[in-house]
Amino acid sequence: MTSPVSSRLPDFPWDHLTAYAATARAHADGIVDLSVGTPVDDTPAVAQAALAGATNAPGYPVTIGRVATRQACIDWLARRHGVTGLGLDGVLPVIGSKELIGSMAVHLGLGPGDLVAYPELAYPTYEVGAALAGARAVATDSLTSLGPETPALLWLNSPSNPSGRVLPPEHLKKVVDWCRERGTLLVSDECYLECAWEAEPVSVLHPSVSGGSHEGILAVHSLSKRSNLAGYRCAFVAGDPAVVGELLAVRKNLGLQMPEPQQVAMVAALDDDAHVAEQHERYAARRAVLRTALESAGFRVDHSEASLYLWCTRDEDCWDTVAWLAERGILVAPGSFYGRAGNRHVRVAFTATDERVAAAVARLTA
Repeated sequence: MTSPVSSRLPDFPWDHLTAYAATARAHADGIVDLSVGTPVDDTPAVAQAALAGATNAPGYPVTIGRVATRQACIDWLARRHGVTGLGLDGVLPVIGSKELIGSMAVHLGLGPGDLVAYPELAYPTYEVGAALAGARAVATDSLTSLGPETPALLWLNSPSNPSGRVLPPEHLKKVVDWCRERGTLLVSDECYLECAWEAEPVSVLHPSVSGGSHEGILAVHSLSKRSNLAGYRCAFVAGDPAVVGELLAVRKNLGLQMPEPQQVAMVAALDDDAHVAEQHERYAARRAVLRTALESAGFRVDHSEASLYLWCTRDEDCWDTVAWLAERGILVAPGSFYGRAGNRHVRVAFTATDERVAAAVARLTA
């Protein structure tokens, strides 16, 4: 008999915030929830119109995705991020990036005896994916710490969730070279690539990093953040055609197909840069006022040069900081959700509305 899922997976982190959420909701002016990076602004009109025009979809979509959808991904990566050399066989639309990240190890046949490595500060789903596969997982930012061990799969995340840290191209290239020398699959989670404020993130697929070859590397991209499409579950993976083909073969058998209307909306969103610039301005304004308010309240903001979060500390246990903010009606995520390296930080999202961000600023500066 197999073990229950609850015993195989880490605790779902946000369950531990329930009591603090209740405290924050009791505030006279209501809660300001900055704990999750959920978009709150409207989905772009171009995507809404495309979705509405594609609602007559009586047949099954193909797992590999529409040619137009894959081509839009290729064109976007080239236009916005300088990625060259991608073909249609190196792109696969997926039903949200979290689903892909969580299932990657299983779908590639990893299991007991395999090692999955991921950043010391990390989105919890990398560890969850390893656990589902029965593989061993290690959180490390130092490849030399692995000694003679060779990971089957190495995750990168730049810009980082939660810290907003951006890895420079020369560092990314060293990681690519290290993985190729050892036969390790490198997968870069780049969902915040267009959410940059004080840095210029680079994709691992860029020729300056990849050396002009996509062998042994994949990049994961999502439209949830850049285009307020979290509800549409639009994402894709791109890179090594051989690995994309392996994922495709499994996903065909499981019926993991992105609905065709969403694929049409995805093309419209990827082809339009105007709404991205507008949303970037909204987030920049929220980020600026929230950062100033946090610093005036005694917080230090570390990294945070990109992503949709401010990585903050008062040099105390993160749960003490969570409690302090909850008393003021502000809910944030404790850094411990993202690994032991985050025990003295909290992650503050600036994805709330202008009105709620203003409420948080007023409470922090009172």
